[in-house]
Amino acid sequence: MKPLFILSMLLLVTGYCFAQPYAIVIKGGHVIDPANHVDGLFDVAIHDGKIVRVARDIDTRQAVQVVHARGLYVTPGLIDLHAHVFAGTEAGRYLSNGPDALPPDGFTFRVGVTTVVDAGGAGWKNFALFKRNIIDRSKTRVLAMLNVMGEGMRGGAYEQNLEDMSPAMIAQVAAANRNDIVGIKVAHYTGPAWGPVDSAVAAGRLADVPVMIDFGGSRPALSLKELFLQHLRPGDIFTHAYANLGESREAIVDETTGILKPFVLEARQKGLFFDVGYGGISFRFSQAIPALKQGFYPSSISTDIHSSSMNNAMKDQLNVLSTFLALGMDLAAVIRASTVTPARIIKRQELGNLSPGSVADVAILHLREGQFGFYDHTGYKIKGNRRLECAMTIRNGKIVYDLNGIATPVYPPRTERQGSTRTDNNH
Repeated sequence: MKPLFILSMLLLVTGYCFAQPYAIVIKGGHVIDPANHVDGLFDVAIHDGKIVRVARDIDTRQAVQVVHARGLYVTPGLIDLHAHVFAGTEAGRYLSNGPDALPPDGFTFRVGVTTVVDAGGAGWKNFALFKRNIIDRSKTRVLAMLNVMGEGMRGGAYEQNLEDMSPAMIAQVAAANRNDIVGIKVAHYTGPAWGPVDSAVAAGRLADVPVMIDFGGSRPALSLKELFLQHLRPGDIFTHAYANLGESREAIVDETTGILKPFVLEARQKGLFFDVGYGGISFRFSQAIPALKQGFYPSSISTDIHSSSMNNAMKDQLNVLSTFLALGMDLAAVIRASTVTPARIIKRQELGNLSPGSVADVAILHLREGQFGFYDHTGYKIKGNRRLECAMTIRNGKIVYDLNGIATPVYPPRTERQGSTRTDNNH
């Protein structure tokens, strides 16, 4: 007998073959896929970077790797709608090729995040640099909200320069980079004018993308009611929804009475989205607690992560999700707010789900029980009895993070890994 035939027969007898139908089978987990109304015990099969099957009992003998997910939750890869990842080394550039932004792969996969949206770090003048240095080099899928200011989020006087706004150039760059740019961002403008908002909306209309507004800074504060009902369009995003920055920005809850302002509900009915954008000083329990008690839940849960917020109250995406669990949201709701809803907001409905044929971006989470504390930048603290922890992250069909070695084998055979060192960022 020929040696190759003998080897093939031995592999078949021992349960292996050269062309197994599944690269990965996730076995025995509790699948939460809000996009498909799935919430129960299912197996998930992955092959060639795609979800190929979600079913009650998938034969693991047909898989190259088996992930043992009993007692864990299996969800679509998490989407952080508001992050700052235009990392660089240029002093004085803040979140635009500066040291305060973060290289995404260092913090995403370990918390189940497979997609981040950089919220305004780059403007039309330096987007090409952001794409070259970060988007094209990251294993994390990196998308972008293009800053209304051409220089991006450089901070200080650069973000007050009304001459640096060009709706036509913003729309032109957005149109030329449709795979990467999913919106327009207004941030850190402190003047009393509506120019930045109106320029962003004009650019968003030309490029057919939503606008995200980080609002405030003027004294006296500009009117949120006017912003919501007269300047923004259905589908636009108000981030830092539960912030209270005092006189420089109007809050959505009147803290004297504890009542959510009626025009906020009107804005939601109009079609505006409300994003958490936790950040360093952009989330307060004095806003979130009364708002949620009155049924005003966030559309999307995001971090506003940068080098200072990640080491303070915010920490990471799973800590923010756990905070909202402690505030009374159920698990399916917080997963929805960090998967299918942000995907819909940025018009990337192919993301944030476990539908057969969709990209295999998966988070496997452990819901720990115990006594945990969550606090905001004012020092106000609440207690919770549940905290989410990431057990595994799969990006584009490859295991990119495995906390406790729950995959068998831990690494696929070498032939399965050949040619898999690079990840397609946008598909």
